[in-house]
Amino acid sequence: MQIKETDFGQDYHLITIENKNGVELSVSDLGARIVSLKALNRELVWGFDSAQEYLDNDLTIGATIGRTAGRIANGRFNIAEKTYQVSQNSGPHNLHGGMPGFESAKWEYTVLNGENEASVLFRLTSPDGTHGFPGNLEVEVRHTLTRDNLWRVTTRGVTDEATLFNPTNHVYFNLSGDLSETIDQHSLYLNSNSFAPIINSGITDGTKADVRGTPFDFQQEKKIIDFFNSRQPQSEIVDGIDHPFFFKQTGLRFMQAKLTSPDEKLAIELFTDRPTVVLFSGNFGKDYYLMRGKKVGRHQGLTFETQFAPGAERFSSFGNIVLPPDFPKETITEYKINFKE
Repeated sequence: MQIKETDFGQDYHLITIENKNGVELSVSDLGARIVSLKALNRELVWGFDSAQEYLDNDLTIGATIGRTAGRIANGRFNIAEKTYQVSQNSGPHNLHGGMPGFESAKWEYTVLNGENEASVLFRLTSPDGTHGFPGNLEVEVRHTLTRDNLWRVTTRGVTDEATLFNPTNHVYFNLSGDLSETIDQHSLYLNSNSFAPIINSGITDGTKADVRGTPFDFQQEKKIIDFFNSRQPQSEIVDGIDHPFFFKQTGLRFMQAKLTSPDEKLAIELFTDRPTVVLFSGNFGKDYYLMRGKKVGRHQGLTFETQFAPGAERFSSFGNIVLPPDFPKETITEYKINFKE
């Protein structure tokens, strides 16, 4: 495994790992983020060429998100019958744990190289009271590339006071090789028979809806354009997909999703121990980013944000995101990169 460290600007660093198959993973201590993932000489994810461009445009792209991913309704939650009020940075709601958050931080890092895989281990302390969250939270995020073309994200948290912990990575995929192309000709499979409807303010309503007979059914692989053309009321709320999907089984042994490039030469397979993935199809309206010389925006990327469904702090059926004191929790998500010349 080859590792290269370079200057990313503004006192941040870019660390690139390459395996013998020509797969490259680049990450940065700005937000413990993925900046680049390459195979077949293609760029597979959204990313900017410098730290300054993230600071000027959007710090969530490719970043570690936390303490909690998604929206907390009205910024309020209860732990052990005590009510907490956290920052409201998305209308009345808390989004992605409040900003600045994990995505804005400069993380300490260590490079770890081995025969079969190499990793960058990032560390961060989120002090008690950050955006109103209780507990001093110690977080580790490990980005790993293996010799077998697997990108693994391992996230660990431990706190000294009960708090919420529901992190994710906010990667955007576009496997076409041209980030300015829409994702509508990509094919998508999901191991999911239910999703969480959302209401107009972007929060979940606590229900689980059956995907059968709806455009949200990806249990058989299909082109994403079929969804975009559906004009289903739930998709019109957000102009695309911005919904949690519940997996039929949980555990790393199950392939939970598969995204295939339009030319079918490259596919990403998703494995995770989380019960839910939030898909977001870059619903930016007429706004766009100038990224690596291309205009990138609406429906030109798809996230796979593995987590517990947003709303879990209110709805027990979505899972438990309370992190008890002195009880470390770890989550793993893997992206298997398959390609043919």
